[in-house]
Amino acid sequence: MCKVYNQIGSLTTIKSHLLKYDLNDFNSINELITFQRNYSATLQQLISNHTILIEQEKVTLKGEIAHLENFIETSKSEISQKLYLELEQLKQRLDSLPLKQSNIVKTFINYLKRSGTKRKIRDIELNFDSKIANSIQQSNYVLAKKSNRYSYILSHFEDAVNQSSFLQKKELERKKRIIDEINTSIYGAIGEQKVSKDLENLSDDYILINDFTYTFHPPIYNRQENDNIKIESVQIDHLLVSPAGIFLIETKNWSEHSLNDLSLRSPVVQIRRANFALFKLLTGEIIRSLDHHHWGDRKIPIRNLIVLVNQKPILTLKDLRNYVEYFKHSFSVKETQMIANYLLRLNESNN
Repeated sequence: MCKVYNQIGSLTTIKSHLLKYDLNDFNSINELITFQRNYSATLQQLISNHTILIEQEKVTLKGEIAHLENFIETSKSEISQKLYLELEQLKQRLDSLPLKQSNIVKTFINYLKRSGTKRKIRDIELNFDSKIANSIQQSNYVLAKKSNRYSYILSHFEDAVNQSSFLQKKELERKKRIIDEINTSIYGAIGEQKVSKDLENLSDDYILINDFTYTFHPPIYNRQENDNIKIESVQIDHLLVSPAGIFLIETKNWSEHSLNDLSLRSPVVQIRRANFALFKLLTGEIIRSLDHHHWGDRKIPIRNLIVLVNQKPILTLKDLRNYVEYFKHSFSVKETQMIANYLLRLNESNN
């Protein structure tokens, strides 16, 4: 079984992006793709759910309004009867208090009692309606609020549904926007994962380093093939270190439309630049560490591979292992591991 180091690069990019936007709902690439495929249906289901909620609210409000109206009428009747009864009792008390008594003290006391009773009678008679209104004030407030909401739903049902679903729709749209931003990485991860899984079936003579990255300080210049450009960093999908040398593998999970899109950067140019950068990294220290042939320093062959997971040109996934195993071994297991360890140290020091 092939030794494998590092997580595939696209998956790392995806996780970092989702973490940046605090999106923790997804646990796999398949879940992200399923979300994208089902977005329209999910949105329609969301609206449908809130349509049902608003319809249920309308029915509930109608019942609550009828109940409140009945409660208010009953309360008004009960409070009115209570006030009439209180008035009657006060008038009877007033009639029972004589105007004069046998002595001046009792006459004065009765005067005070009659005055107090008259004030109570006058207060009830003058504020009869306001006392009833105050007692049902809270109920009327709730009734008005529910009636306004009910009227709004009847006349603006669609707006009510949109308001109800607004926050969930906004969050759903946010998720889609965030995921769409890494669409290339999502489908790239599918291809890279397929390649990595397939290469794992190689023997333990092979060492796979996924997502190899290195930054050059200072930058290097690639003057080969009239490509005189500055290379500041290199990122390689897969480095397969084998007894036959190093295979530099770029994976493309392209559709037929993508292949026909001339605006896409050529993967051939990309992999050639990566090859040059890797050649510069492997020149010097690691070469001197390898055993020497009697005719001089040995070279580490670097072979470029572009694997198209969904299309036939160049090299397909099913041809990959057969191609890799075709080449004659020129390094021992120890030397192969030495080369891999050197590249891993470079990768780790860069990160």
